[in-house]
Amino acid sequence: MIIVGFAGQLAWTVENMYLNVFVYNTISTNPAVLALLVSSSAVVATVATFLVGAASDRAGRRRAFIAGGYILWGLSTAAFGFVQTSAAAAFLPGANAVVLAIIAIVLLDAVMSFFGSGANDAAFNAWVTESTAPANRGKVEGVLSILPLLSMLVIFGLLDGLTQDGHWKLFFGIIGAVTALIGVFAWFMLRDSSTLVVSGDSYLRSVIHGLRPSVMRTNPRLYWALAAWLVVGTCTQVFLPYLIIYIQRYLRIDGYAIILAVVLVSAAVLSILGGRLIDKVGKLVSVLPATAILVAGLVGMFFARGMGPVMVAGTVMLAGFMLTTAAISGLVRDYTPPERVGNVQGLRMIFAVMVPMVLGPFAGAAVIAGAAETYVDLGVVKSVPTPWIFLAAAVIAVFTVFPVLRLRRATAVAEA
Repeated sequence: MIIVGFAGQLAWTVENMYLNVFVYNTISTNPAVLALLVSSSAVVATVATFLVGAASDRAGRRRAFIAGGYILWGLSTAAFGFVQTSAAAAFLPGANAVVLAIIAIVLLDAVMSFFGSGANDAAFNAWVTESTAPANRGKVEGVLSILPLLSMLVIFGLLDGLTQDGHWKLFFGIIGAVTALIGVFAWFMLRDSSTLVVSGDSYLRSVIHGLRPSVMRTNPRLYWALAAWLVVGTCTQVFLPYLIIYIQRYLRIDGYAIILAVVLVSAAVLSILGGRLIDKVGKLVSVLPATAILVAGLVGMFFARGMGPVMVAGTVMLAGFMLTTAAISGLVRDYTPPERVGNVQGLRMIFAVMVPMVLGPFAGAAVIAGAAETYVDLGVVKSVPTPWIFLAAAVIAVFTVFPVLRLRRATAVAEA
């Protein structure tokens, strides 16, 4: 679980954070381009999760989808480094090289997102649900929630120098190779869970099952938990795509890798400890306190200047985010019908990924454009993310209280 999950997070870190930096540094600094990249990949990832989740439900297996998907995921990730404006200009000399490069990177990101989401978000997450139980999911989610942070730490510590020196092909190639090798590893080492229940529906019915209003009415707790995840996910996508750029360009801190290393390690420790606490006090009870920690961290990031304050505020912010998602993710797994585990991964993608990654980055881009902060690089005026993205995210996070209160009412009715 940890090895396959960690390899997937390495690839997602590259796609979610470094691909934006790659595009910003080599193709276009327009924040709308970054928002388009994030939102389009989210839509493709959601479609892939629905299709592959339903297919794995009907096939009664997850291993083949995980292994094969990881191999294709790695190959498409390695291909990012070959998308350059110079290559576009050489391919079609009469065309706008920047526009061609943007089109190419968006299309390649869509291909990569399809393979990655099918393997990780659909098949792997379904396998995790079937391999855990309600009694240990807080602990499991606490561990899984730190994998994205550990992947960031590994990439920042070992490979960030390649990106700063402009060796993008080697950077993407290394991550792609690791992802593909773990796909081979998964084929030989991973076994399908004995609790896997095969869906008896047709493929089309399996795909659309969770989108039916009647299903929503009969499973209100699942959908209110997903709604809470939507709010938290949207909050984080307001600032996350622009985080490294903010530290580099607005705060003017060159050693951002040091800041991120301290923040990631500290937040990871707090998440592991908090995961055990979530199992003890209950997932539903834990959501709002964890969200309050997230809001406090975001407000702290709004005021933080300099390495020390940013480390403290960033630790609180990420720890709150991980604890909130750990509790909500555990609730979603608890409320998942055993014969619809793959299908629910598609629903999770809609609420936790697609909608947040469509709304959040464009909200962040609007905040950045409204602040109108710029700098000049080689005679070119470029926009810069400002602290207002964190305050905007904090305001959105507060709205988590509404679906959580509805979830508590639905739980009280179900347990009455």
